[in-house]
Amino acid sequence: MKSAERRGGGQRRGRRSDSRREPKEFEQKTIEIARVTRVVAGGKRMRFRATVALGDMKGRVGIGIAKGSDVSNAIQKAATAARKKIVTVPIVNDTIPHQILVKYRAARLLVKPAPKGSGVIAGGPIRLVMELAGIKNVVSKILGSPNKINNVYALMIALRSLRTREQAAHRRGGPR
Repeated sequence: MKSAERRGGGQRRGRRSDSRREPKEFEQKTIEIARVTRVVAGGKRMRFRATVALGDMKGRVGIGIAKGSDVSNAIQKAATAARKKIVTVPIVNDTIPHQILVKYRAARLLVKPAPKGSGVIAGGPIRLVMELAGIKNVVSKILGSPNKINNVYALMIALRSLRTREQAAHRRGGPR
């Protein structure tokens, strides 16, 4: 009897080999990781809060926030939460259909379409989400609070409320 057979047949159990793994549907980026504490009778309990963005670069993007006992656990939970909150973004000529100003709590966000070749002109977390959504030309300005989480939530509200001309005409009942 060969030594590989004695140890279990020479194959790893429970894991797929890399050759059979399907390509990822979404690309994942971490926006923020924060150490958070809560005070309990014995002192302070430390946990980690992760903010993760998922996108397929074709107009679908999602944001998730979760806490975990360690960083990898928090990121994994946030990615799962993001998959449940996917938004489809209308993209016209590699940009958004129209300008929008959104307020979420103290965060105010202005997002404008940009001509071809402009690129993503946006700060920090907004840039990450726009790139994951597949928007190639856009201008954005954070006007209110610099809080990353509130700004990302404001962006998600903005992306959810975007409409193409055809969608707006259909909602009004007019010609397409």
